[in-house]
Amino acid sequence: MGKKRRPGKSLKVEVHSLKGKREGALIKEEVWYEDGQVAAYNLVYINLRICPVDHGRVLGFDNSHGYHHRHFMGNTEPVELNSYEAVYRRFIRELHGLWRREDEESKG
Repeated sequence: MGKKRRPGKSLKVEVHSLKGKREGALIKEEVWYEDGQVAAYNLVYINLRICPVDHGRVLGFDNSHGYHHRHFMGNTEPVELNSYEAVYRRFIRELHGLWRREDEESKG
């Protein structure tokens, strides 16, 4: 039995399976909207080869439990962000930084 949709609420889910040297990893974006505004979100980079804890969550941001927080390699910390757009930009920036470091380490 699926979740019931309530008037004024919607959910956007995008899951990207990575290929190449990151094959098996996932990037997932879940955004819940209420009356056209972001009510909740979950952004996550999952790669079990890099992070065996926290269900493989290497990097993630969400606002569950009533506050914005960041997950990194099994650790969680609160973050001060004032909009979903700011969270999304930070997630992408940190993700690209992680990938650059991974690429540099695999060369050396």
